[in-house]
Amino acid sequence: MLLSTGKSVHAGLMPVSVTVTPEAENYRWTYAIVLPTDSQLQAGNYFTIYDFAGFVPGSASMPAGWEFSYGNVGPTPPGVVPTDDPNVPNLNWYYTGNTITDGQTGLGNFWAISTYDGPVDSYFTARTNRTSDGGIDTNITTTTVPVPGPQVPEPATLAMAGLGLPLVGFGWWARTRRSRAV
Repeated sequence: MLLSTGKSVHAGLMPVSVTVTPEAENYRWTYAIVLPTDSQLQAGNYFTIYDFAGFVPGSASMPAGWEFSYGNVGPTPPGVVPTDDPNVPNLNWYYTGNTITDGQTGLGNFWAISTYDGPVDSYFTARTNRTSDGGIDTNITTTTVPVPGPQVPEPATLAMAGLGLPLVGFGWWARTRRSRAV
């Protein structure tokens, strides 16, 4: 499933697509990230995805030159104010590689596993540097994250429940029949 990535921004890292694919009994959320024109990536730059419900620890992956952490609060660049639920984990990727000065570059796919597949809009913030003057650039945009949804029983569970209904009805019928005979 390919999901919307939200509003466009003109600086900093951007998620350009989000896909959700089943993986075992969970769901892999993959974010394709790009470095736009007039941006460069330096060691210490980062991005944060806020309120990633159902995160499975140890499931995050990223290209070489990046490190990952998560927590209920994470780094937020100065000057941006995302809505952040302090009870839901934020995902943080930090760049540790050599400086990338070529803007308009795909940085690869970053992913994490969630127990949920239902999408909701949340925030994505980033800190990079401008190519033109080396100054710090921060940005905020929306992206899609997992959210708990109503639990829908599996077909086998519904079938088992359906088989149980005639037994309940039979028990009621037998009990009323017995009480009439007394």
